[in-house]
Amino acid sequence: MSSFDKDSLSNTFIVAISICLVCSIVVSGIAVALKPTQQENKLLDQKQNILRAAGLLGQDSNVDEQGRDVDELFAEFDVRVVDLDSGEYRDDLDPATFDPIRAAKDPDMSQALSDSEDPATIRRRENASIVYLKRSEGEIDKVVIPVRGYGLWGTLFGYLALDSDLQTISGLGFYSHKETPGLGGEVDNSSWKATWPGTQLYNDQGEPDVRLVKRRSPEGSKAAQYEIDALSGATFTTRGVENLVNFWTGEMGFGPYLKRLKASA
Repeated sequence: MSSFDKDSLSNTFIVAISICLVCSIVVSGIAVALKPTQQENKLLDQKQNILRAAGLLGQDSNVDEQGRDVDELFAEFDVRVVDLDSGEYRDDLDPATFDPIRAAKDPDMSQALSDSEDPATIRRRENASIVYLKRSEGEIDKVVIPVRGYGLWGTLFGYLALDSDLQTISGLGFYSHKETPGLGGEVDNSSWKATWPGTQLYNDQGEPDVRLVKRRSPEGSKAAQYEIDALSGATFTTRGVENLVNFWTGEMGFGPYLKRLKASA
């Protein structure tokens, strides 16, 4: 009778394959079990970014000054899907499941942009997107819109918030980008973000006219109300932020919706 050779090549392969299978099953099981938690954390992070852009939540806090948490604060928002061309609400799309970024990749749900139409360098623009609308005593208080555009190394994704007049910027924040730390990465700097509130969005012709400049116009001048400090040493990121803000609040972005909303206020 031949003896069992535990060190044979075939037995080594069997053991290795068995270990790989067991590990794969364990990892897959953990991934499935953690998926609901990951989804909850992703949704929580999204809510925090929206609230912080709107100035309703501190940058490093999970509750406001009255002790209200993220879910309680976010519950005050009406979340709707908007047709970007007409500016009208799309009741046939569920904002809880609709993904504008995914829609932008679908030719049936988006449109290709020419170079002249695409200062934000997004290539395709979704036909519909999501808005976050907060009212106070029946009147518009805050409107938050998703924005994105190319910087130096990749696309910046964030939220832009407007005050009740739909003219004054309430805040801007990015939740994802690939910009260089210490340079373009300063879009995350709380001091720089704190300079956005109060900036005027539309000029006398009704066109978005936000400008990121190296040298600000004299305080109190008409030009100064549209200006934000450029990011030092980050020309491409600075240009990208300026372009994406003006694009998404213009005619190809949420401009038609904001005009309709202002007319109905």
